[in-house]
Amino acid sequence: MLIIPAENAVNWKRPPWVTLGLIMTCLLVFLFYQGGDSRLLDRAVEQYLDDGLLELEAPVYEDYLSREIRLQGRSDRVYDLQAFQQAREGGEPFWLAVSLLSDPEFYQYMTDNRDLLLAPAQRADWLARRVPIQEELIGRLSAFRFGLVPARLDVYTLVTYQFLHGGWGHIIGNLLFLFLLGYTVEKALGPGRFLLAYLVCGVLSGLVYTGFSLGSQVPLVGASGSISGLMGMYVAIYGLRKIRFFYFIGFYFNYFRAPALALLPVWLGKEIYDYWFAGATGIAYMAHAGGLLAGAGLVWLLGKSWFQVRESFFEPDESALDDRFTTGYAQAMGSLERMEFELARHQFEALRQHYPGRLIVLEHLYQLARLRPDLPRFRELARELMAEAANHHQPERMVAVWQEYLAEGESFTPLEAEDHNRVLFASLRHNDLKAAEKAFERLRQLGNDVLTSEACRLLASEFDKRQMSGRARYYQQLMQA
Repeated sequence: MLIIPAENAVNWKRPPWVTLGLIMTCLLVFLFYQGGDSRLLDRAVEQYLDDGLLELEAPVYEDYLSREIRLQGRSDRVYDLQAFQQAREGGEPFWLAVSLLSDPEFYQYMTDNRDLLLAPAQRADWLARRVPIQEELIGRLSAFRFGLVPARLDVYTLVTYQFLHGGWGHIIGNLLFLFLLGYTVEKALGPGRFLLAYLVCGVLSGLVYTGFSLGSQVPLVGASGSISGLMGMYVAIYGLRKIRFFYFIGFYFNYFRAPALALLPVWLGKEIYDYWFAGATGIAYMAHAGGLLAGAGLVWLLGKSWFQVRESFFEPDESALDDRFTTGYAQAMGSLERMEFELARHQFEALRQHYPGRLIVLEHLYQLARLRPDLPRFRELARELMAEAANHHQPERMVAVWQEYLAEGESFTPLEAEDHNRVLFASLRHNDLKAAEKAFERLRQLGNDVLTSEACRLLASEFDKRQMSGRARYYQQLMQA
């Protein structure tokens, strides 16, 4: 079962740059730094097999796993023992060597008990062969150099482990969740505080994991603790507000709405339950639990200082925005009907400030500005409306506004060469050659040689395509003049 919050959509006009930067950093580390791990491991396996260490260690390893299960109650090792025994029976030396070399706890066990496990003649030979493999090859693997190892906790690894991953499935899953959660939390906190919160959650998650894994030689890698922190922050930011969640069970998925904080104990309980009962999955459940608590705790404890949510984050939902717009729009239209044009202009300006994407508001402001074509405001709004029409793929409206302005405002405040050039391009795309030629004449009068030359070339090409050789030749001659 999977449940994730899905309350916000990404606003690509204000991209979540820090979230995208974290994703890119993890990818680059995985591709260019961790990409060398496979070569190191291959060399270690080759040397391990050539030195005959498999025949020496395999029986000891099988006995070690059995002791871990019987005496230490390590039920998570049952699968390891069964897989190892099957590999020995199937004669898979490479896989066996990888299993032995990838188990740092077994190496530590061998090192601590070599006097009991090995005959005197074998000890010096084992040390001479095994230690260089461990230190010069295995020890240089990314997980052992910069992963979080509870038995020898280095402070810097509390940060570096967050950017390492164990494989393609691991990194793709983590980065997907980082994106889904990160853009909302980054929007709430702002880029700087979001980055700090992300790293702090990873550090605290790593400390919780270390506390439950004291003495373990197995390195922890991955961003899942930090991402769990984002989940905790996400629901703490919304508190008891009802938000939308996406859930996935088997092959069925859907959405539901619930108070945000209601999901925190559900997530936390699942991680703790899995820690005790899920068995050997290779998933750091307590790191996830620590991240959830760390993220929620940071917002609750420091939500009015270091990690204060931006006031602009809690925007009204779409239905509330529509109701407000409808009310304001009706008031402005009422002023128009009463011919109170100045009041209507102020009301539409206020609407545009709060609802900049509503093209109809810009249309009304433009029509009001036409009442005073001698003022610069008319040209400003005409240019804005032409640009919006182009963005909304409405070339006919763009040309119509341009023609209106030429008739009413051009004599007071002329348009610029770039404005006529944009109309020319839009007209050509819409196959309105008459408007395109008119725009060209206006452009030509302004003396911009670069734009005029390019426009000549385009018009000559368009007329040539339509086999209108006379007009094509005319523009070719202008190019050469």
